[in-house]
Amino acid sequence: MKGTPETPQCGFSRASIQILGLQGVDPKKFVAFNVLGDPELRQGIKEYSDWPTIPQLYLDKEFVGGCDILMSMHQNGELAKLLEEKGVLVAAD
Repeated sequence: MKGTPETPQCGFSRASIQILGLQGVDPKKFVAFNVLGDPELRQGIKEYSDWPTIPQLYLDKEFVGGCDILMSMHQNGELAKLLEEKGVLVAAD
């Protein structure tokens, strides 16, 4: 992502963090990397995923998508199902 979860540095990174929060993702179960501090990482992740934009979401080392994909999956319910299957949601009390 561009920035950190606490201080996103672009609207797409902010939206992605908000979507994950709305879905109930446990902050202890994900790691964010600020690509603005590492140009090699910024270019390398785009080449690795063959996806041109940042942020990018990976679950169990598998590329899920960028912000637009997350938004679409959030709206149609696919993201909630995937996150539940992967066990990354905050446990219900």
